[in-house]
Amino acid sequence: MTVTSDRPSAGAAGTRPRGGRSAPPAAAPRGRGPGRDRVRRVLLALAGYVALLAVWTFVSLVLLNPFILPPPWTVAAEMWHLVSTGAAFVQFGSSIGKITAGFALGALLGAPVGLLMGRSRYWTNFFTQPVLVLGNVPGLTYAVFALVLFGIGAVGPVVAVALVSMPYVALNVAEGVRSVDPQLVQMSRVYGRSRGEVVRRVVVPTVLPFLFAALRYGFAMAWKVEALTEVFGGRSGIGFQIRAEYQEFSVTGVLAWTAFFVIFMLLVERVLLARLEQRLFAWRGTRS
Repeated sequence: MTVTSDRPSAGAAGTRPRGGRSAPPAAAPRGRGPGRDRVRRVLLALAGYVALLAVWTFVSLVLLNPFILPPPWTVAAEMWHLVSTGAAFVQFGSSIGKITAGFALGALLGAPVGLLMGRSRYWTNFFTQPVLVLGNVPGLTYAVFALVLFGIGAVGPVVAVALVSMPYVALNVAEGVRSVDPQLVQMSRVYGRSRGEVVRRVVVPTVLPFLFAALRYGFAMAWKVEALTEVFGGRSGIGFQIRAEYQEFSVTGVLAWTAFFVIFMLLVERVLLARLEQRLFAWRGTRS
């Protein structure tokens, strides 16, 4: 006669130790969290800026002299003076107004062209070469061209910015329209969606990332061309102030306004546009 035990064997699946408590799960290996990676990136970026300032100081005090290349603290003092007097805000406001008007004009011209290029092979062949030519013309040429046609004033920088930004908008919008999934559009129509709903739910979410890319890269290029145009034919703005400081042989003033230019571009690119992109396209998930 065989005697069987009611207690399950120690190796049986689903058994628990005495006392009815399950064994604690094994601790997952610790890895670097997103917070630690972010801190590391910030520290590396700060180290890069510190190294740049150190090289600048060495060149100013050892290789050259403070008159030819002022040290960073001299330029920082001049920047503080411009901020405290309000001159920096006035000149930045002038430049921002012109670049906004020019970029809006470029977008109004480039978006329809890109839409036609994305939807029709005929219009693609018609517009591709002119758009590529406009996109490859040097910014200096646009600055001189605007000065010759419109003279000294605010119109020249606006036109130069429009000519620079228009190819970026047109090419990106065309690529976005081409990337729309035709099967998804057909499926939406099969399910009875109206044309407006298809555009709003399918076409716009597909094209919007391409349009935002045009905004980021086109704005960076347009800002440089706008400042360059102001150097040649502006009456106000960052470029005009750089030219004025150069005419007075003030290297400190030139570097101060240039530093304002760089800081503003970094804030727009790394803070404003980067966060706006994360908020608008959160549905795409995080990118590796």
